[in-house]
Amino acid sequence: MSKTHKIGMIGLDTSHVEAFAKLLNDPNDPNHIPGGQVVAAYPGGSIDFEMSISRVEGFTNTLRDEYDVKILESPEAVAEYCDLVFIETIDGRKHKDMFQRIAKYGKPTFIDKPFTANLQDAKDILELAHNSAIPVMSCSSLRYADNLQAALTGNGAGNEESGSIVGCDTFGPMEIMPPLPGFYWYGIHTVEMLVTVMGAGCKQVQVAKNRNNDLLVCEWEDGRVGTIRGLRNAHSQFGITLHREKNFQPIDIYANTRPYYASLLEAILRSLPEGRSDIPDNQMLEVIRIIEAANESRETNKHVSI
Repeated sequence: MSKTHKIGMIGLDTSHVEAFAKLLNDPNDPNHIPGGQVVAAYPGGSIDFEMSISRVEGFTNTLRDEYDVKILESPEAVAEYCDLVFIETIDGRKHKDMFQRIAKYGKPTFIDKPFTANLQDAKDILELAHNSAIPVMSCSSLRYADNLQAALTGNGAGNEESGSIVGCDTFGPMEIMPPLPGFYWYGIHTVEMLVTVMGAGCKQVQVAKNRNNDLLVCEWEDGRVGTIRGLRNAHSQFGITLHREKNFQPIDIYANTRPYYASLLEAILRSLPEGRSDIPDNQMLEVIRIIEAANESRETNKHVSI
């Protein structure tokens, strides 16, 4: 990659901003990703979200003092200054407003998880992006775990002999973090893994829950079924099992040789500067559709159609 793209970050309330800056700006990091450098940022923060506002100062200081990032006064100033924009704030309620504010600058944009905190906002962002010819990409980094991607692209051992994927079970921590409801906080990671494997086309969901667990069952239009186990009193690890026609395939996502963030950054840099997203729009929307339906089912204990 011959050009080093200038990256601007909006919303410095997540550890992702530090992790991304280290991988992009530090050539001595063993997992350094060339082709982009974080050069500017706007702190932001949500005053009604303690997890957000309490962390802004620390991450702002880190980016400015350790990675020589210029701290600017507005999202607009960041978009004007940079080639690529990363909307990073953990508060998905703010993402639509932030994107609307910077869309006039036409910069390719990565929106960190959650894409939004409701389905209509997600649709509105993509409509504005299409009308403005702006490539937009949003996902959890777990989508790009190297051995999960290998299993899906045919590079995993035994894929051809085992046949196509007919189902999928995922699990992971699922802390509830108001003001983001239900699955929008950590539950989004397992939903992302499920959609990465199964694609779009989920037709209905149902959740069984208690104080310590959520069990989400998702049925696809073609009859395939995927499950998500959200844990609140057990280990804090993520995992996934693929069910194929002739075998099952557990995926140890912690066996990767490099961080998921590095693989995610590679995907961003190989697509957004070229005017496209590495993830289809229907999959970005599918994650939010499933979460919205799952959150409804959590409250009603009923099947919810998508």
